[in-house]
Amino acid sequence: MNIGLVSFTAKKLLPCFQDIFNAYDVFVFMSQNNFHNDNLNPLPPPRLLPVLEKAKNAYLIWFEYYQKIPKHHKFSFGEKIDKFFVEIIDAIVTANFLTQKEKIPFVRFAIRRLDVLKVFLMILWETKSIDNKKYIVLSEKLDDIGRNLGGWYGKLSEDFQKQNSLKK
Repeated sequence: MNIGLVSFTAKKLLPCFQDIFNAYDVFVFMSQNNFHNDNLNPLPPPRLLPVLEKAKNAYLIWFEYYQKIPKHHKFSFGEKIDKFFVEIIDAIVTANFLTQKEKIPFVRFAIRRLDVLKVFLMILWETKSIDNKKYIVLSEKLDDIGRNLGGWYGKLSEDFQKQNSLKK
């Protein structure tokens, strides 16, 4: 029962120098799992509804501007605009997963919020809290989103009216 440590050689108990430094495959594997590196990750980003993509991009532009708004407007109009952007994106995402009939109120809600957002943005511009260039860039994006939402709402209303007339 008494086995001495002398019977085991140090070579069998301890890894050799070559075993430690030649076992780099673990590190290579770990570095290949970097999911943020586009060269190693062949998956394309998820596709979004075009109006949702535009709303997201407009929000990202707004977020840059929001950081530089003077404090006296940042926590009033700035926060409201930010909240309306979130509500618009939320309504678009929700409408995307509903039936034709159920989509109409959410698209209308997004249109209403977009109109209020435009008015608040105009107030920020008129009070010189954002400059002309920023106002123009963001207004053009919001107008494009408005056209898309209006077209979507028109198509939904038209389809809904057609369905109701066919049922009668």
